[in-house]
Amino acid sequence: MILYVNGDSNTAAAEAVNPHGFAEDDSMYWALGRRPHPDNLRVSWGAELANHMGAILDCDAESASSNDRIIRTTRAYLETNKPDYIVIGWSTWEREEWLSGDRYWQVSAGGMGEDWPVDIRHRYKEYVANLDYESKMQEQATKIWQLGDELDDLEIPHLFFTCYEPFAHEPQYFWGDSYLEPYNRDFTYYNWSLAQGFKPVYPGSYHFGPDAHAAWAEFLYQKIVQKNLTR
Repeated sequence: MILYVNGDSNTAAAEAVNPHGFAEDDSMYWALGRRPHPDNLRVSWGAELANHMGAILDCDAESASSNDRIIRTTRAYLETNKPDYIVIGWSTWEREEWLSGDRYWQVSAGGMGEDWPVDIRHRYKEYVANLDYESKMQEQATKIWQLGDELDDLEIPHLFFTCYEPFAHEPQYFWGDSYLEPYNRDFTYYNWSLAQGFKPVYPGSYHFGPDAHAAWAEFLYQKIVQKNLTR
């Protein structure tokens, strides 16, 4: 059985036990590039969920990821793979992915990256000046809905959830049981973890340790079991 997961730093379990956000930040794992650091991946909710399901984990998560990257890499994975189950934790709505040359760059309103090429830097100024969070949220909802529809066509069971901000506008799509409370802030990974008494790994961080990941995996597993039983 194969469990495929994708997402941003929350799925990559950034800082959970190792301070490195990307594997390449550690000289021992530089060849792994921007993949999750192995120490963190081992304690991630994805790894814990795979254990519950008796599955092999395929993880495409990347810290600082946009939803555009999540969708692109998920589609690329499905070109040559058909997992038994997919779980995706969606990132913040304002993030985008831009192509420059042969590399995709992850962009957010938090500021420019030190290694960004000139064309991306120039484009970024216009992006920040014209950012409409509500419009981006609606745009992301449509893209996520389209991916879910594709997974239905492929007959791949899946569960989506939001890591930080739920959809704020009135329900635009009927998600059924494939999206965990998309309009309820209490069921985002971040707010749910705080409500359970878990604290970020250090003040000012938005990431949690292994205990929160294990609890979230158990919570997701119960939802998956309930979903299968009601089919």
